[in-house]
Amino acid sequence: MFFFNPLYLLFALPALLLGLYAQSRVRSAFEKYSRVRSARGVTGAQAARRILDENGLQFVTVERVDGFLSDHYDPRSKTLRLSSSVYDTPSLAAVGVAAHESGHALQDQQHYVPLNLRSAMVPAVQIGSWLGPIVFMIGFFMSNMVGPSIAWLGVALFGATALFALVTLPVEFDASKRAKRLLVSEGILNPQEMQGVNQVLDAAALTYVAAALQAIMTLLYYVYLLTGSSRRR
Repeated sequence: MFFFNPLYLLFALPALLLGLYAQSRVRSAFEKYSRVRSARGVTGAQAARRILDENGLQFVTVERVDGFLSDHYDPRSKTLRLSSSVYDTPSLAAVGVAAHESGHALQDQQHYVPLNLRSAMVPAVQIGSWLGPIVFMIGFFMSNMVGPSIAWLGVALFGATALFALVTLPVEFDASKRAKRLLVSEGILNPQEMQGVNQVLDAAALTYVAAALQAIMTLLYYVYLLTGSSRRR
């Protein structure tokens, strides 16, 4: 059956293993450096507020939200939302995560093209991520009767998800690069403290690489099934 095709493991396993490794690294690094207090005792919320204010973003609000590492910047409402473990904590991990999210606010301010492209893709991805596989499966099983066109439509719909994951990479890498630079230039952390921040942000970046790999390999699996079935007819 399509749902249990062992061939899928050949495509999915590398991304799955990388994703598990990345998640383990993120949790390990965050927990480790959540116990290391910043020399100046600055919390995540204070670090974010300082970076925003120093860069002319006084209108961006900083809010506390529930969840573990649920931190994000919302370009629509100009709101930076930090989880409690980041918002209230004066640790290297908290300050690093807060600075990273502040980096997204700076990208928004400067009309960073990959961020604008990612934001524009959100509606298509919200539809394609769940509808694409459904359309593909229907089209794949009906291809002998109606041809492969419906299945290829599913591939195209899901392809938006893979493209979104790829566009996300420069957005996240650039935000971390900005965060690392600003934490030192704004005097929030000293250079010696950046080792901990680097470990936390680099581990987080790996999760986005794993997500992109997973989306691409799933897309390739769909293409392989379609092209393989075409050769067998």
